[in-house]
Amino acid sequence: MLESAAQGTARGMALVRAADAMLRSLGGQELSLLFPMVTFPEDPAAQLGLADPGVEEVQLAPVVIRNLRAESRGTRVRFEFLVPASVVWSKVEERHVSSPEALFELALGIAQDGRLLRIEKFDTEWFAGIAYLFRVTASG
Repeated sequence: MLESAAQGTARGMALVRAADAMLRSLGGQELSLLFPMVTFPEDPAAQLGLADPGVEEVQLAPVVIRNLRAESRGTRVRFEFLVPASVVWSKVEERHVSSPEALFELALGIAQDGRLLRIEKFDTEWFAGIAYLFRVTASG
């Protein structure tokens, strides 16, 4: 039984590495998540909430970007971003958040080609109990 679990974990980790390589070979584009700044400038106006503290841009790469059909008339563009789990987990650790879900929920949106996209949803692809790929859908 223990060998079976270890084999499943090894297969899952192999798929994580394969997903990284596949996404890198399919274009390896970059995704910019926007987060509110957590540190405020020393300016008293900023500390009183009278000034915009700004946003912080966090890059995720490699990413494959797919165009999707817009579901409503008000939506001009819609994309699906395929992000390897290893990249997402590294950003989870860097930003000191509890999970990939928290990372995407804290993001204000995605900056893509001069547009601000709203994150609609994200899904996790699993194999042998290990997340290997995240699908992020965004529109603007």
